[in-house]
Amino acid sequence: MSAPRILFVVNAGPSVGGGHFMRSLNLARALEAGGAACAFAGPPALDALIDAFAPGAARATIADATGFNAVVFDHYGLAAPDHRAIAEGRPTLVVDDLADRLLAADLVVDAGLSRTAADYAGLVPSQAELLLGPNHAALSPAFAALRAEALARRAATPGVHRVMVSLGLTDVGGITARVVSALLPVLGERALDVVAGGAAPSLPALRDMADPRLTLHIDTRDMPALTAAADLAIGAAGSSSWERCVLGLPALSLVLADNQREAAAALSDRGAHLALGADDLRALPAAFQALADDPVARATMSAAAAGVCDGAGAARTAGRFLALIGATR
Repeated sequence: MSAPRILFVVNAGPSVGGGHFMRSLNLARALEAGGAACAFAGPPALDALIDAFAPGAARATIADATGFNAVVFDHYGLAAPDHRAIAEGRPTLVVDDLADRLLAADLVVDAGLSRTAADYAGLVPSQAELLLGPNHAALSPAFAALRAEALARRAATPGVHRVMVSLGLTDVGGITARVVSALLPVLGERALDVVAGGAAPSLPALRDMADPRLTLHIDTRDMPALTAAADLAIGAAGSSSWERCVLGLPALSLVLADNQREAAAALSDRGAHLALGADDLRALPAAFQALADDPVARATMSAAAAGVCDGAGAARTAGRFLALIGATR
């Protein structure tokens, strides 16, 4: 039997961010490791992300769907009628965080910490399988590979020497430069790794800062290593939260979109991070100082974060979807 061909329909853009593509890319790589061939379709903004992070990835259009054996949707703007029109009866996986619309899916992946099957009652077909919780988050396997080493280093290194700021590839509203500006006066002698996309509106301001403590990482492919090396992070409260959890990284997380609020609150309840509103950064310096100066609080947060997920979600989901596709061919 020939390798199954899987089309990913993914959203991306200045207001949407690059998270849909990054988790889809991780899932696609896990599917390819299982013998599948994957391609991506989406808006023009998707091309820049593919060029930066997966230049060898195959590209397609939604009109090409008839040439594929299965479809993955990671696009909150599409619902059941769109899924049916594009997939035309082929096995379908929908990656979701919202549980707010009808989905025509055989498999639904929602990594939300507090998500339950009841949230999807009436929204999915009766035969749909739900893969819920952070242990199904599609992360790069490099995070799981660094997990033991990172957790051991955190246990042995009580101080904060390296801080990471990572607020999304698209840097919505120039949030990265605003956060760095608020952070620098209380950073002390600590090193600061700032992650941004190549089209981030904050880049001119970040370059003008010319602070010797600051290292700028543009369109980096080294997120696992940067996350493992950091002692404290300021990050977006989206899918990158799971990356920080795998490596037990204490974090101040900024809620940058409404769909992040529920997961951010659940992680706060677990003690796995401290969530802050992006609309008021005045609280950030004091919150940073308090956490940076409290090794017990950081150790407690690190342990809570590490207990959230193990980083093997992409392989779990890929295995289940490939089995589903195989059963229908």
